[in-house]
Amino acid sequence: MTRTLGLIFSATALRAFGDGFAAIILPAYLTAIGYDAVTVGLIATVSLTGTALLTLLVGAIASRFDLRSLLIAAACLAAASGLLFPSAEHLAFLVFISFVGTIGPASSNAGIHTPIEHTFLAREVSDAARTTIFARYSLIGALAGAAGALAASLPDLLAKSGIGHLGAFRIMFYTYAGLGVASMLLYLLLPRHPPQAERPVAPLGPSRSIVYKLAALFCIDAFAGGFIVNSLLALWLFERFGLSLSGAALFFFWASTLSAFSYPVAARLAKRFGLVNTMVFTHIPSSIFLIIAAFAENLYVALALLLLRSALSQMDVPTRTSYVMAVVTPVERPAAASVTAVPRSLASALSPAIAGSLLATSFSGLPLIICGSLKIAYDLTLLWSFRHVKPPEES
Repeated sequence: MTRTLGLIFSATALRAFGDGFAAIILPAYLTAIGYDAVTVGLIATVSLTGTALLTLLVGAIASRFDLRSLLIAAACLAAASGLLFPSAEHLAFLVFISFVGTIGPASSNAGIHTPIEHTFLAREVSDAARTTIFARYSLIGALAGAAGALAASLPDLLAKSGIGHLGAFRIMFYTYAGLGVASMLLYLLLPRHPPQAERPVAPLGPSRSIVYKLAALFCIDAFAGGFIVNSLLALWLFERFGLSLSGAALFFFWASTLSAFSYPVAARLAKRFGLVNTMVFTHIPSSIFLIIAAFAENLYVALALLLLRSALSQMDVPTRTSYVMAVVTPVERPAAASVTAVPRSLASALSPAIAGSLLATSFSGLPLIICGSLKIAYDLTLLWSFRHVKPPEES
């Protein structure tokens, strides 16, 4: 068990590191090759849509295949994405690679790897340890993502050495491809996880209604989050306050670090107050900070409010994952992970294009206000709908 967890945690760290810098350099790269905020929002939407559809497919078929093989295939796709994305600047090519690849506008640990890794972890641990393990999983991913965000400042340093900004961006994308290869090598060391069912069965069975209700609620949260995915939040800071790429990298490093250390805190709170209560009552204050940040006139005030938000906004990540894995049967876990994770890509894919247009209005803080308001509505609805649905450890 320890070896399996170590391999998954290590692969997650590599992937999160790549996602951390890719989400920040993506808008800078697209701007450098001549595209505007509306186009950046469009590409973000396409990327999230493609990720959502592929994640849904993986979740539907995962119970019929060796999980290790699926993870290896996902890592190969990441490597191909890093190699192909900087190879052409035509919009149609960029849209296609964004749709089928793994480079996206968000650095959160969500994508085609998610339902498979969650199933691996849930099989390896007991109910009592489940939330703690998912908190560690999220912590490692977030810390690696923070380091990746800091690495997003490298194009500025490389450009000063005479490489040029476009050349520096290409080096970063090739690094992303290398991280995909490294993840694949780690997945090769995992034990085989044979199919749980010899014959094709329905991905969801007795827990279908609960999963669909959760997925519907997660749609609201995901749609709201799409207004401020990292790429668009970085673009807002670039245009609203003139923040440099290096400054944005430093900000996202600290934001991701604060989020990372909130995960073990969330696990402790969940043991005392319950998973649903922890999700809701840490999320609402973070949304309030986000709304206030939209009206900030000073860069440092805005960054301070956004950092306060980061310290609270991701506490629902390990608790949400643990809750989904707890309220379904083991054979349903891959499908439940994908069906509840897909809205976090598919629903959020609808909003970046809208946010890109709103950033061009006279009040560019509108995406932050819309995001915070919708998330508060989601939290209150989640609390009302699932306050009596308890996981085994709370029964």
